[in-house]
Amino acid sequence: MNLEQAFAIARWVVDEAPAPVSVFVADDHGELILAATMDDAPADTRLNAQRKAYTAARSDMTSTSELAAKVRNDPAELASFDPLFTFFKGGLAAFKDGRRVGAVGVSGLAGDDDEALARGGIEAAQLSTAR
Repeated sequence: MNLEQAFAIARWVVDEAPAPVSVFVADDHGELILAATMDDAPADTRLNAQRKAYTAARSDMTSTSELAAKVRNDPAELASFDPLFTFFKGGLAAFKDGRRVGAVGVSGLAGDDDEALARGGIEAAQLSTAR
């Protein structure tokens, strides 16, 4: 994912969010490309958005919610994950031509709303949430 795509994602999320959120756009290793926190977004949304993007970038699943479902009934697998992983909704991997190119984390709303914003931002940048 390039910087221009990251800006497009963040701009779309900020423009479409019905209330203050934080958005974190990461490369395919979960490292920061661009982050934004809207005025009045709670401070903890920054770290939550970062962890959502990091998890979606580094896990073998396409979203934090998909990963949570995978490990829900397996305490051993759940305990073996990177301690920075999170299982809250709102983290989605971004793909181009079937290759994971980065991820987006959104935090500040209900999980389904965070995830919808992340998906919309990815699509606005002409990327996909499917492999």
